Amino acid sequence: MALEDRTARLTILIDPRKKAVFERLCAEEDATPSQVVRRLIRAYIEERQGRPWRTEEVALPPGRRVPRRR
Repeated sequence: MALEDRTARLTILIDPRKKAVFERLCAEEDATPSQVVRRLIRAYIEERQGRPWRTEEVALPPGRRVPRRR
C-alpha cells in the first residue's frame, strides 16, 4: 500500500455555519469535504516548501517509523 493511500485522522473545530457552507460547496463540485481538505493541505505544503509535494517525504514525529511493507 502506498503512503498516499494510508490515512490519519485530523480533527478540527469549525463554526457550524462555515461547515454547512463548506459541505454545500463541496457537494456542488462533487467532492467530499475530506478530498477538498486534503487538496488544501497539499497546496499549503507546496506553497510553504516552494516545490511540489513528493510522496516519499514523510516527516514523522521523533521515534516513529514508517511501517515496512510485507
